[in-house]
Amino acid sequence: MTEDNYSLTTEFILIGFTDHPELKSLLFVVFLTIYVITMVGNLGLVALIFMEGRLHTPMYIFLGNLALMDSCCSCAITPKMLENFFSKDRMISLYECMAQFYFLCLAETTDCFLLAAMAYDRYVAICSPLQYHTMMSKKLCIQMIMGAYIAGNLHPTIHVGFLFRLTFCGSNQINHFFCDVFPLYRLSCVDPYINELMIFIFAGAVLVFSVIIVLISYLCILFMIFKMKSKEGRGKALSTCSSHFLSVSIFYGSLLFVYTRPQSLKEEDEDIPGAVFYTLVIPLLNPFIYSLRNQEVINAMKKVIKKIL
Repeated sequence: MTEDNYSLTTEFILIGFTDHPELKSLLFVVFLTIYVITMVGNLGLVALIFMEGRLHTPMYIFLGNLALMDSCCSCAITPKMLENFFSKDRMISLYECMAQFYFLCLAETTDCFLLAAMAYDRYVAICSPLQYHTMMSKKLCIQMIMGAYIAGNLHPTIHVGFLFRLTFCGSNQINHFFCDVFPLYRLSCVDPYINELMIFIFAGAVLVFSVIIVLISYLCILFMIFKMKSKEGRGKALSTCSSHFLSVSIFYGSLLFVYTRPQSLKEEDEDIPGAVFYTLVIPLLNPFIYSLRNQEVINAMKKVIKKIL
């Protein structure tokens, strides 16, 4: 195909969820509510951990950074999605696309490593409580967090860099509610095989590495829980770990479903349900799963509220 036969596409239309006006209004209210709760919950948790000295421990420092990344994920996706419910053109430029994917990938990659660090922290706390302060030193905690942010920035940089090798010259309609790379690959005039291979290698490596750490940590924790003699202590620990593990399973499961399957096996809009989970549902649930079932966080919240009132 010669350049005379096509014009390069630099703007895209985000199709979103539906074109029905009645459903649009309903979905706008639903997703706006999710966005507000997500931001208040996550940023409120960050502020609480920052303000309360008793929460300056590895577990809560990891949790605060996880909440910050969940806020970043929500900010990268939801405002544009809400705007498009009532926008006539629903346009997004190629560079806005790249920026949206960059910040989403940054948040999700950092989350993967933070969840792995949190699982290891819980393993040390439950399985080696007497050595906890030695094994989970402040220095190691900072190194883990810095490593998560460095990897979180490097990962999307690779994929955004490879996007520059593609040109878009056909349809400009992205069948998604945000600018993910796979829908972009389908619109490319250049074979995106190299891009898909890079996603499979790097996203697969990030997910497999962090999933293995999480699984090993939780298996060791479960083994230790079943060795407990106190039924009450066993039930409490099992309840806490099961809710954490459920959240982690949904997060990693949806990412594996979207980013590590061969593109030839996917339908055009098959990624949307999985994307809803890791971009909207998990950031909404995490503050409640990790904090409202935690007595230390609840006590710190009551203390801050008393100070304010």
